[in-house]
Amino acid sequence: MLGILEIASYICGRYRRDYGAQIDEMKLHKLLYFTQRECIVQTGNPITADTFEAWKYGPVSPDVHRHFARGEIFSTEIETMDPAYTEVFDAVFKFYAQKNAWSLSTLSHGELSWQRARAGVPSTHPCTAKLKIEDIREDANRIRLRRFLVS
Repeated sequence: MLGILEIASYICGRYRRDYGAQIDEMKLHKLLYFTQRECIVQTGNPITADTFEAWKYGPVSPDVHRHFARGEIFSTEIETMDPAYTEVFDAVFKFYAQKNAWSLSTLSHGELSWQRARAGVPSTHPCTAKLKIEDIREDANRIRLRRFLVS
């Protein structure tokens, strides 16, 4: 397993290389969440033990939020990633990286893990409830089934 800051640093570096721009914070959080889910889809296991909170616009890592605000994510961009995760990152970048942050936020609102963590919280209110890994696994199973049915 990898640390969430390591994953975030890699995503920032790869985004800069692939798109020639700095990733915005909301998009980074969504790509982090989709990376977690995609790793479960492909390997059956999460890529990180770190958790996400069910913020208003989708899953967020509070640790990444703090480091992003201080600019620390960009000062330690990781150029390469463990080859065991190449297919995971390739899939996330292929399907999600080119979308804008608001589209990704809308997609993340369709995730059961985010919906369950925010249960009973009005959409306009903040929420720090954690997404459960079991619920992310259920989201991953839904993606696996969808891909199977389409293939």
